[in-house]
Amino acid sequence: MRCANESARGVGIAVDVYHVWWDPALAREIAGTETRRLLGFHICDWLSPTNDLLKDRGMMGDGVIDIRRIRGMMEGAGYRGFHEVEIFSADNWWKRDPDEVLRTCKARHVEVC
Repeated sequence: MRCANESARGVGIAVDVYHVWWDPALAREIAGTETRRLLGFHICDWLSPTNDLLKDRGMMGDGVIDIRRIRGMMEGAGYRGFHEVEIFSADNWWKRDPDEVLRTCKARHVEVC
């Protein structure tokens, strides 16, 4: 028989800034999460105005999310994993040359994140 905690060993969260940046309880929630449960950090930006809730994510620095602040929360809670860029952008970034997108991602990560 397995104890209840054993079934949750592989359960964790990925903090996706696009979905949580506005939450007034975000700092408290991240700080209260066990480090081993913080499994991912997804970054992009919220454009204002946003034309499509799924496919109009902005490149870091093009919108209103304070990514550096949220990164600080994650690192303060012990997260040391990857930063995963998720730019779902049908009308902008998906139409650009992939090399340009990668160069921009790298530069913005240094500047903004």
